[in-house]
Amino acid sequence: MEQNTLQSRRERYLTFYLGEEQYGIAIDRIKEIIAMMKVTHVPKTPEYIKGVINLRGSIIPVVDTRLRFGMETRESDMNTTIVIVEVDKVNIGFIVDRVEEVASIDSANLSEPPKFGNNIDTDFICSMAQMEENVVMILDVLKLFEADELISLEQIQKTQTQTGE
Repeated sequence: MEQNTLQSRRERYLTFYLGEEQYGIAIDRIKEIIAMMKVTHVPKTPEYIKGVINLRGSIIPVVDTRLRFGMETRESDMNTTIVIVEVDKVNIGFIVDRVEEVASIDSANLSEPPKFGNNIDTDFICSMAQMEENVVMILDVLKLFEADELISLEQIQKTQTQTGE
């Protein structure tokens, strides 16, 4: 019986939607899920940085995930959510259209994402998972931002904390 040990293991991911596309982030990176709230704009930041929120005294930079992925932005509705994710020791809020579930995915059901050529950066997609009728793009949050972008997000957080946002 011990010889039949399963080689694959199950990992848990928070799944969410941007439009019709479903994405997942490893649950150990998720700090909190909150309803959409007022975001304070920070001048001279990239368009995809929506601003900051004050979450129980902590200043959190917030990213419009749609803009970050090159999608059209849309108005918030009752399903719009901010997912607080730890990215290289910086907590960042990601605005998503709708949180779906925490899914347990067998590692045997994960496959490499397709390559789209040298000019298209998809390194932030670490794998694809087949779930029922959907393909879920599993994100590597450490590759969503360049090092200088992470430094900027951390600076925004520190600056807004010091100015008493």
